[in-house]
Amino acid sequence: MLYFENDYCEGAHPAILQKLMETNFEKVPGYGTDPYCASAKEKICAACRCPEADVTFISGGTQTNAIVIASMLHRWEGVVAAATGHVNGHEAGAIEFTGHKVIGLPQKNGKLDAATVRDFCATFYADGNHDHMVFPGMVYVSHPTEYGTLYTKAELEALHAVCQEYKMPLFVDGARLGYGLAADGTDVTLPDLAKWADVFYIGGTKVGALCGEAVVFPHGAPAHFMTMVKQQGALLAKGRLLGIQFDTLFTDDLYFKIARNAIDMAFQIRDIFVSNGYPLLFDSPTNQQYPIIPDEELAILGKEFGYEYWTRVDETHSGVRFCGSWATKQENVDALRAAVNALKGKR
Repeated sequence: MLYFENDYCEGAHPAILQKLMETNFEKVPGYGTDPYCASAKEKICAACRCPEADVTFISGGTQTNAIVIASMLHRWEGVVAAATGHVNGHEAGAIEFTGHKVIGLPQKNGKLDAATVRDFCATFYADGNHDHMVFPGMVYVSHPTEYGTLYTKAELEALHAVCQEYKMPLFVDGARLGYGLAADGTDVTLPDLAKWADVFYIGGTKVGALCGEAVVFPHGAPAHFMTMVKQQGALLAKGRLLGIQFDTLFTDDLYFKIARNAIDMAFQIRDIFVSNGYPLLFDSPTNQQYPIIPDEELAILGKEFGYEYWTRVDETHSGVRFCGSWATKQENVDALRAAVNALKGKR
């Protein structure tokens, strides 16, 4: 079985494993106070061109989302997100578990539009009963989105302006940020995120690390953020595990180089399906591709290839997700091409 359903099927980049082995018997302080975490933070701040930023390492994406959101909201506030946003779907109510509501708004190609957020906030505050309602306290977006689409610099700037108008922080979920930054045609960079977002994170779990996300607060973290991380069970005693990984990923641009492999492989996957006449659910410029496949053919492909079921299109067709990753091998993509060509009677 060859797996294409996600971008975290593999373990970690060999350079990370090598560094973990080399440093295995070094004795260093715990809880992220070690020199490797310090070095990684310095390199991330330099890449963001934001030397004053606070950086914290957390083990996974859902933990990061729940902790960041809970740390920045008042008790009476919720977080505004696209209805398709990860916090509104595949996090098992983790945000609500912290006592905060996810306020899902209509999306366009997986993206939250500034005008939609402004209209919602204006309507909310115009309601004379809004003191009886959950206040919009933060705006959350994913980059790339759950559809593999990307925000432009102008769109992020517009969202930032709305957030400033209504005194809400803008939080960018970067679980797949490496793939967004490596995509063709994007005009968003790490320094842009540091400029327009109040907090964002650089995903490692899906981009070459065993686990871990780097949370960046360009203008400073909330008071006692580390304490809140520990309260929610996400502070590793062996913080070096995360520091070493991000220190390696941000040495010699490794993070960006390996992310490019995912884009290249994903576009080959895209071509496999498009050239054989399969339409796409979304026009994704990143490592997630979404062909629409007849159910009968999908059952045949599913015997050899792992994919993620996405949605029912009609009675006989389904939309599914195939991902490229930092470690996807050319021979696996070639095998998928041969199988799809065979379905269409090609040689």
